[in-house]
Amino acid sequence: MATNKNNDAAQDAAKKALAAVQAKKAAEKKKVEHTITHVGQESTSAEELLAITKKNATPYRIGAVVLWLLAIGFEVLAILFFKCVIQFSFTMEKPGWYAAWIICLVLDLICVVIGSLLWKKGNHLDPKSAKNKLTFWLHNNLGLVMAALAFFPFIIVVLTDKNAQKQSKIVAVAAAVVALIIAGLTGYDWNPISQEELLESAGVGDHVYWTESGTVYHAFEDCSHLNHSKELFEGTSTTAIEQGKTRICKTCEQRAEKEAAKADTVVTEVEQTPVE
Repeated sequence: MATNKNNDAAQDAAKKALAAVQAKKAAEKKKVEHTITHVGQESTSAEELLAITKKNATPYRIGAVVLWLLAIGFEVLAILFFKCVIQFSFTMEKPGWYAAWIICLVLDLICVVIGSLLWKKGNHLDPKSAKNKLTFWLHNNLGLVMAALAFFPFIIVVLTDKNAQKQSKIVAVAAAVVALIIAGLTGYDWNPISQEELLESAGVGDHVYWTESGTVYHAFEDCSHLNHSKELFEGTSTTAIEQGKTRICKTCEQRAEKEAAKADTVVTEVEQTPVE
């Protein structure tokens, strides 16, 4: 009986091992062979690199400002509709009156959110120096400031309107507060990048890889995030940044740190080994 149990256990272990090998082979088959295009680039100074990143970020920042201005315009319209300063035939009755300023608030929210996303994209392409903590925070979280400007005035006007009904005030304030929270969370940059980090990452190495549509570059060609990308570009990290890639891949960064730690351990062990 014991022999049979041992045989069954051995068979189960063999089946699991075979399944693991087959799964590994299947995963390797799924990997796409990379077509690598080398992007050559002459050495670029820090000043030239920052000038290029600023140029890359400018369209995003212009788009953000335009959308934020539109958001303020929609907020003004919402206030005018709420206070019945602007009146159309369909806004004379309550359903139409509600719809008018609620639609304006929705358009306000859409413009603020998209503007904040564009602003953060521009900041990641062309980050500000972190030497001054206050200006660094304000620059990265300008979307949060704009969210406040896009909804706080409306809330204040509604709360101070003595002619508006209590129920209308509750609905208006609730809608504006929800929009403010959404816009604020979107406008806050949870992972800001500093100019110092950008320049430091520009010296990561002479052989990094990136895709045309990605936003990061990779230190290893066999990074798991590149498994399904057929065409890769290879060059220096500086070139990758100039191509609009904002930072090194987190997976590659962690792997590089682990490999560096292993190398340091080996060196320490060799140094501590007594010479006979």
